Amino acid sequence: MLNVVVLIGRLTRKPELRYTPQGLPVARFAVAVDRPRRSDGQDPGVDFVEVSVWRGQAEPCARYLDKGSPVAVEGRLQVRDWEGRDGQKRRSVEVVALRVEFLPNARRRVPEEAAPSGEEPPPEELPFGEEEA
Repeated sequence: MLNVVVLIGRLTRKPELRYTPQGLPVARFAVAVDRPRRSDGQDPGVDFVEVSVWRGQAEPCARYLDKGSPVAVEGRLQVRDWEGRDGQKRRSVEVVALRVEFLPNARRRVPEEAAPSGEEPPPEELPFGEEEA
C-alpha cells in the first residue's frame, strides 16, 4: 500500500499553532493548489487542502509562514469520521505533513532553522476540536 501526497501551493491563512495535552506542537493551515490546465482552455480551478504539521516543523511553520506563503508539502492523506455537535456524522480529509519546504518568495527569506525534520506525527493525536461543516 502507498499513501503519499505532494502539494505545491500557497497558504490560504496564517498557520494556527496548538499543543496537545502531552505538549506536542501541531500547526494547521490550508494550501491553495492549482489544478492542471485543461486542454479546452477553461480555467481549471483551485483545490483547498487542509494540512497539519507536527513536532519540529510546527513552530517554525507558525512563526515564519503567513497567508500567501508558497510551500511544498510532502505527507500522507488522512480521513477521519466523527460526529458533530448536532449529532450528524461528518468526515474530514487532511494531509498530515512529513515535510514542509518554505519556497522562495521575494518578500521574505527562508530561515535555516525551518529546515524539514521529517518527523512522523503521532497517530490520532488531534488537539483541534470538532469541526463544523
